[in-house]
Amino acid sequence: MAYSPAGTVARRQQKAQRKSLGASTAGQLLEWYEWSAYAVFAPFIAQVMFNPDNPVSALLSTLAVFAVGFLMRPLGGVVFGHIADRKGRKFVLITTMMTMAIASVAIGLLPTYETVGIWASLLLLLLRIVQGFAHGGESAAANSYVAEIAPRHRRGQWGSVVFIAIFGGSVMAYTVGGTITFNADESFVLEWGWRIPFWLGALLAVVALWMRMGMAESATFEEVLEEDITPEDVLEDAVQAADPEVVEAVRPKTQWKAILLIIAMVSGVTSAHYTWTSYVSTYAIVEQGMAANSAYWVTVAAQFVALCALPLWGRLSDRIGRKPVLYTFGFGMALLQFPLMGLISAQPWTLLVASMVALLIVGAAGALLSCVMSEVFPTAQRTRNIGLAYSISVAVFGGFAPYLNQLFNSLEMQWMSNLYVVLLCVVTLIAVRLLPETKAIDLNAVR
Repeated sequence: MAYSPAGTVARRQQKAQRKSLGASTAGQLLEWYEWSAYAVFAPFIAQVMFNPDNPVSALLSTLAVFAVGFLMRPLGGVVFGHIADRKGRKFVLITTMMTMAIASVAIGLLPTYETVGIWASLLLLLLRIVQGFAHGGESAAANSYVAEIAPRHRRGQWGSVVFIAIFGGSVMAYTVGGTITFNADESFVLEWGWRIPFWLGALLAVVALWMRMGMAESATFEEVLEEDITPEDVLEDAVQAADPEVVEAVRPKTQWKAILLIIAMVSGVTSAHYTWTSYVSTYAIVEQGMAANSAYWVTVAAQFVALCALPLWGRLSDRIGRKPVLYTFGFGMALLQFPLMGLISAQPWTLLVASMVALLIVGAAGALLSCVMSEVFPTAQRTRNIGLAYSISVAVFGGFAPYLNQLFNSLEMQWMSNLYVVLLCVVTLIAVRLLPETKAIDLNAVR
């Protein structure tokens, strides 16, 4: 067989891309683990970090802090997105990793409400704001980076790893939660047990940080940086791509339209996702009387099944297009939200079945978020636009989902929380209808 220098270079590039994909995914996995650990231990954090005299108010306050952390994500997405479009995706992914790890250690060291009173609650709020700021930048850079290093006709499958990291981090958090609550009594969990996940996440972040130091920068971004591409160049390249829908999508005057459509598209996905990952175990424990250990392990099983299906959804979108798969989510979740939530009782199998079905449906859209958002926005503005649109939608519609769910349940109006998810799924369907089909487009043309 003849020696092929071009073939050797191509293989080296593919190896470097896969290594970078692994490093990016490992970091995202740990960041989402640290983020999810708060939601997993919310019932315990509520008892030690807020006034325990009113348990309902304490739990609502805990979930409100969770929501406030999300409100900082748009700012973090814009700030870090701007930095990523100037200094590179890799720089931001390393910076946000360090920020999340430091805040995680600090949360694990916080004094309790019994010790310092309201200062415990305020310090927790401050650290969650820091985490939210960093998390907004992480999400924006990760969604751009993975899509940009992916092979053109496998972008859906590769892009699914971003949501795999989201589910994987949640699975890790619930696994740690189940292990701690199974092996320790409630008094230990309240005193020390809830702190362990945050310390563990910070230790593992050191390994992920080392992996990210060896990542290659996105070639798509480097090409734009070297050529000093202007918005006029972006439009000219899109015109040469000869796709009218893509040309219209990248025109400077329609970028705000694209941002609004992405906000709308993500709204149903994120509300359903946080309802069925961050809140449903709390609902089963607090409202239905399910044992915490059972609820945690059942949630792990359901999320693991959904996680395994994510690359299949991504690959399917590479074959049949993004829009049919997104429609599957919108119609499926709108039709099943009420019956699935109504199925949950004190019996663990009900939570398993309901969560598994719901998360499989959520995964259909979640797997596609990275590729769809990256295919809509040009490279020169991609990360900041994703940071703005994605973070706003997740903050407004996803971050408040657990709080609204608990609020409506405390008012004996559970149907309102279900209706909230259904209506946003309808909004997602409308946005998908208005967005162009972008399967396998050349990101170098839409740059």
